[in-house]
Amino acid sequence: MKVALYCRLSEEDRNKQFETDDSESIQNQKSMLTQYADTHGWEIYDIYSDDDYAGADRRRPEFNRLLNDAEAHKFDIVLCKTQSRFTRELELVEKYIHGLFPMWGIRFVSIVDNADTAVKGNKKSRQINGLVNEWYLEDMSENIKSVLTNRRMNGLHIGAFALYGYKKDPDQKGHLIIDEEAADVVREVFTLFSQGYGKTAIARMLNDRGIPNPTEYKRLHGLRYQQPKRKNSTLWKYFAISDMLTNEIYIGNMVQGKYGSISYKTKINKPRPKEEWYIVRGTHEPIIDRELWDRVQAMIAQKAKPFSTGKIGLFARKVVCANCGYTMRSGKTMTTRNDKKIEYRYLKCSNQHVSNDACIGAYINVDKLEQKILDELNKMSEEFINTDEVARNIEWNTALTDKKEKIVQEMTEYQNKIDDYTKGMRDMYMDKVKGLITEADYHEFTKDISRERKRLETQFSEAQKSLEIVEEKLEKGDNRTELLEQYRHMEHLTREAVETLIDHISVGKRDKKTNTQQIEIFWNF
Repeated sequence: MKVALYCRLSEEDRNKQFETDDSESIQNQKSMLTQYADTHGWEIYDIYSDDDYAGADRRRPEFNRLLNDAEAHKFDIVLCKTQSRFTRELELVEKYIHGLFPMWGIRFVSIVDNADTAVKGNKKSRQINGLVNEWYLEDMSENIKSVLTNRRMNGLHIGAFALYGYKKDPDQKGHLIIDEEAADVVREVFTLFSQGYGKTAIARMLNDRGIPNPTEYKRLHGLRYQQPKRKNSTLWKYFAISDMLTNEIYIGNMVQGKYGSISYKTKINKPRPKEEWYIVRGTHEPIIDRELWDRVQAMIAQKAKPFSTGKIGLFARKVVCANCGYTMRSGKTMTTRNDKKIEYRYLKCSNQHVSNDACIGAYINVDKLEQKILDELNKMSEEFINTDEVARNIEWNTALTDKKEKIVQEMTEYQNKIDDYTKGMRDMYMDKVKGLITEADYHEFTKDISRERKRLETQFSEAQKSLEIVEEKLEKGDNRTELLEQYRHMEHLTREAVETLIDHISVGKRDKKTNTQQIEIFWNF
């Protein structure tokens, strides 16, 4: 008999000295379970150990690996110290211990509380254990929430990390003190903005000087702050500057509770309306004086303009920078020719303004790009007409088949996400039934999820339509002759023509020495 040993750190026995170490509790569990398995003559398949994860956290990596291996029947028995180490949730007890494990031929055993699915009449005991553990989680969650709310109302900082510009006071718990190194940067950001510099320009100035952004700053100063694993993740961005300029903590007010958890079973947070925030004034020394703050807020209000949706651009969302992959943004400027003012439209990679290292940039005149596409279209039409029909059909069928596979993959991804949202709504319904969340909260939480699920369902539907079109084309045969004939003699492109003919366009930076520019058109046929 093969046995899987599952260990988990409990909330009440956190005693690690270092983050990378197993807790003493984990070590003791491994020793206890190994001895028990040896005594019963069971072969140990693997040891699954989740350190620093609570029993209500369904995202435990080793827990989920255990479940996947159990479904594949890589072992016969799951062995734990107690049932609560496996899960404290009654729902998961019923789902796995009483439901799926028997279907998969997996026996569940816990040593201390004598849970054993092989023992007849033991089920009620396991269910009672699950119910008691569920109550424990609820009580613990409510107690923690009550303590945190009280601390927030009293203006005490409860976050794991202080806001950039501050650090935790070692002599007074919940109090912030100024971190002068970072505070100097905060003051500079506010001053530069008050002098008329834009947020992107400020970000670029900081990046050019090699000043680390807030997350990188924390990491460099020894804080266990998770660093995003993305290109240019250490750089200042527009949004970091924007958030800083409107954060009241910099004028000495403690602002907390902007986000709240849905339930104790998930770490998913949702934004709270401002009237539900905890704002306590004058809790710590301000970095920004009131005069500068008011001036900056007035300038932000003045610059704020409602988003206007005008006529969609000819190449909207169709052109990407060949260097960084960012969608190029449109812009316009006015120039004078023969005493006449002429509007000059262009496409530009905005990522290059963040830092010199972010992107070398790409820039192209819209009129020139349009002409390039028309020239390519006419050239392709001539070549197409002169190409052997059999060769054309082979090439066309291969391209369509590849496109079909891509659409099917996208539909699978959409469906998986839809299933996840459906499960999330089901879980929240269970929370409502059990009284963990109110009826009002349930409707509020599910509103956003429903909206996102509907969006994905729309995308799935659109992908399905695209698939039907591709399959119809494959069935009917090559229609490029008609398409090319329809558009080959155009003097100007239309948005409809761009949508029909072009998937996307990749544009590189112009080489000043050779006066050449990489432009690659990815056609829809």
